[in-house]
Amino acid sequence: MKISHLLVADVDSTLTTTEGIDLLAGLAGTGPAVTAITEHAMRGELDFEASLRQRVATLRGLPVDAITQAAAAVQLSPGARQLVAALRAEGWAVGAVSGGFVPMVAPLAAALGLDFFRANSLEVDDAVLTGRLLGPVIDRAAKAAALLEWAGQLGLGAHQVAAVGDGANDLGMMAAAGLSIAYGAKPVVVAAADHAISGTLLAALPILRAFAAQSNQTGG
Repeated sequence: MKISHLLVADVDSTLTTTEGIDLLAGLAGTGPAVTAITEHAMRGELDFEASLRQRVATLRGLPVDAITQAAAAVQLSPGARQLVAALRAEGWAVGAVSGGFVPMVAPLAAALGLDFFRANSLEVDDAVLTGRLLGPVIDRAAKAAALLEWAGQLGLGAHQVAAVGDGANDLGMMAAAGLSIAYGAKPVVVAAADHAISGTLLAALPILRAFAAQSNQTGG
């Protein structure tokens, strides 16, 4: 089947109800420290990259096997599996882009049958986390870049690409897409999005179908 459209979704608190860093911090015993750093970031005292690096630093010494345990605790959002299955059956590609971590997002992507995913890489030394990241951080700009890269690989224009997310880190990719959907989102994201939904991700399906039908008729 020819790919006609692309949906790019955030992961933590969008495709899933869980936050990967919180699951790992719970196993590392650093939950309160991570919460405090997150609160600083929400007050605008830290940008996303600085906040993420500080939170990851609290995971230093955590055995790498704990990542598998954390990944097993990831919970899909209501309707996530059904939405992805329905879209892929209708000629959509679906990608996930996350400020979380590859070892947790990769199993999720495989389980959902996603076409693409991108997330941060955790540095490991001697089977424990070093508290550092490898490579560039997946921030707002990187999420938008991933959406455009995947669209380009598929030969799709913005009028054939949709994005769904919940936080400020998703605003770049939502602006780059032809359609943006806020899911259970922060007020700033709701205000910026074309549509806002809550409860179940399946609520996005009629919106995405209408978007696809319109783009097929107009060609942009």
